[in-house]
Amino acid sequence: MGQLLPLVDPAMAALGLGSANAKTYKLEKPQYDTKFTDLVIGATGPKAHPRLAQIMPSLLRHLHNFAREVNITVSEWTMAVDFINECGKMSDEQRNETQLLCDILGLESLVDEITANQLATSTTETPSAILGPFYRHDAPLLPNGSSIVTLSPSLPWYEQAIADSAYLTGQVLSSSGGGKPIPLRNAIVDVWHSAPNGLYEQQDTTQPEMNLRGRFVTDANGRYSLYCLRPTAYPIPDDGPAGKLLSLLDRHPWRPGHIHFIVSALGHRSLTTQIFDSRDEYIKQDSVFAVKEELIVDFKPRQGDPQAKWELEYDFVLGLMADQGEEEKDEAAVL
Repeated sequence: MGQLLPLVDPAMAALGLGSANAKTYKLEKPQYDTKFTDLVIGATGPKAHPRLAQIMPSLLRHLHNFAREVNITVSEWTMAVDFINECGKMSDEQRNETQLLCDILGLESLVDEITANQLATSTTETPSAILGPFYRHDAPLLPNGSSIVTLSPSLPWYEQAIADSAYLTGQVLSSSGGGKPIPLRNAIVDVWHSAPNGLYEQQDTTQPEMNLRGRFVTDANGRYSLYCLRPTAYPIPDDGPAGKLLSLLDRHPWRPGHIHFIVSALGHRSLTTQIFDSRDEYIKQDSVFAVKEELIVDFKPRQGDPQAKWELEYDFVLGLMADQGEEEKDEAAVL
């Protein structure tokens, strides 16, 4: 039976893509060598890495079946290769375009969920969320009650920062207590977020080094505290390949306001997560699909504190490591 295929628009053909409004023509569905994929899979040798030997057959079958299903052409394949290469060329210590691509495809959020479900040791643990492309190692180690915000009245978003100034506190807890989580002393809360202009400090030359980033160590009661900003929605960088793809898919680039965390403690699995401001209009339209209901928070007005207009109390519950012998390998738990 014939298959209706798009007649490629010349403008889209230059990108290796068919037009959404293209005319169609009838063509008999091609027949492909059904043994080809097995031949590629069978090329794997007996000394292959065990995990690769396990997963590559599935990857190759899905990849080859996808190519057959949509009749990928050489020009489209070439465009895809160039696209991935462009992501790599644009990536550096300040920006990871390839990871951003995975984000907008929902792949990082999916892998994060799969990993969290595999490693969970209780049902009380705080849900994880994606790391994102703007994390930096070795943020300054600050005492509890410090601010991660460096402000200057000359900044164009100075007034917005004052209006969104916030006090954030809570406990880091262990799920080992069963129904009653146990406070964790000397846990590390690594926190970072963007400025009101939607830029992280490594993207913005007007911000000082490591602005809006810090690490805090919990006290004897497992408590942490800091001053930060109520987060602002921002568009992910759309001046690269990932942004081009969003445009071709008629998708917006916006992320709801959020704050990033990596929370760690010896003997526990490091938690990478985000919290999301409930006031944000993009809370149900996150361009990287990272929002989870348990991570949506409500900031409350703060009284009597000249440093903050808002406040939030949020606790993190960490799961135990399945293999206690591995705790020293958890680099996030080491100062």
